[in-house]
Amino acid sequence: MRDKLQLIKNRFDEVSDLIIQPDIISDQKRYVAINKEYKDLERLMVKIKEYEALEDSIKEAKEILAGESDPEMIEMAKMELDDAQKRLPELEEEIKFMLIPKDPEDAKNAIVEIRAGTGGDEAGIFAGDLYRMYTKYADKKGWRTEIVDFNEGTSGGFKEIIFKITGNDVYGTMKYEAGVHRVQRVPQTETQGRVHTSAATVMVLPEAEEFDIEINPNDIRKDLFMSSGPGGQSVNTTYSAVRLTHIPTGIVAQCQDQKSQHKNYEKALGVLRSRLYEIELKKRQEADAQFRKSMVSSGDRSAKIRTYNYPQGRVTDHRINLTLYDLQNIINGELDKIIDALRLADNTEKLKAAGEQL
Repeated sequence: MRDKLQLIKNRFDEVSDLIIQPDIISDQKRYVAINKEYKDLERLMVKIKEYEALEDSIKEAKEILAGESDPEMIEMAKMELDDAQKRLPELEEEIKFMLIPKDPEDAKNAIVEIRAGTGGDEAGIFAGDLYRMYTKYADKKGWRTEIVDFNEGTSGGFKEIIFKITGNDVYGTMKYEAGVHRVQRVPQTETQGRVHTSAATVMVLPEAEEFDIEINPNDIRKDLFMSSGPGGQSVNTTYSAVRLTHIPTGIVAQCQDQKSQHKNYEKALGVLRSRLYEIELKKRQEADAQFRKSMVSSGDRSAKIRTYNYPQGRVTDHRINLTLYDLQNIINGELDKIIDALRLADNTEKLKAAGEQL
C-alpha cells in the first residue's frame, strides 16, 4: 500500500507543476483534463495524509507499550492503538474505491430525455412524474435544470421532454437513471379502479463541450418554426423555435423554450453535439470489455431498470434487486438511497474486474 500511495504523491507533485505551465493553460482541452486530475488527486491526498498519520500513531503506540511503565500512559497508548487499528482497514477500503479509474465523462453536465412509452395517456403522466422527480432531486443537490424542448401529453405530463442539468458530477450521478422505468398504479383515466402498467424511457447524455466534438456547419440544416405552449397556444408570433438536422447522420435536435431564436439555436446545437458525442462514446464503450460486463451503468435504454408500484408503496431497482418501501419520498426526489447503492455496486464490480491488489 505504501508503494502505491508514494506513486500517487509523486503524480500529485507532477500535476501540481503542470497545471501552472503556460502551454497547458493555453490548451483548453488539456487544461480541463489536468485540472480535473488535480482535483481528484487532491481529494486522495487528504486520505493519504490520514493514512500516514494512522501508521505513525500505531508505530508510536507500540513503542510506548514496549518501553513504558506508567499505567496511565500504557492505557492511553492502548486506546490510541485500538482506534488507529480499527480505522486503518476502513481507510484502506476508502482509498481502494477512490483509486478505481474514473469515467472522464462523470464530471460533465447532463442532457436528460424522458419519453412516454407503452400505456397511452398514463405513460405521458408518468413521464411528467419522472421529470418532477429529477428536478426535485437536482434542487436537493444544488444543481440547475433548464428545459430544452417538450411535447405535452393529451392528459397531462409529456410525450417527451428534454432538459439540461448543470452542476458538479451530474452525469456521473444521473447516468444510473438511463433505461426503462415502469409504473404500476390505477391511472387517473381509469374508471373501474384497475391497476395498469405503463412505462417511460429515460436517456442520459453527457453534455459535450465544443472541444469534445467538431461539427461542420455545412453539415447542419436549420429550420425555423413557431413555438407552441400549453394547449397548443402560440408562445409568440415569430419563428423563434429552431430545429437542427445533422445531414450525415440524420440526427435531429430542436428547441422552442426561449423567445430568442439565437438562444434556441444554441440550446439545440448543444443537444445535437451531445447526441453525436454519445455515438462516439458508445463506440469506445463497446470496445471496453469491462464496461460491457457492467450491468449497473451500461445505459441500455431498452432494459427495464426500475418499477414504481403505487398500491404497495414500493420501488424496485431490478439491476441490483433493491426494493424500498418509500415510494412517495423517492418520487419526490429522494433518490440518494438508490443511486448510492447503484454506485457502490458499480464500483465493487469495477474493483473486482481491475483485480486491484492494494
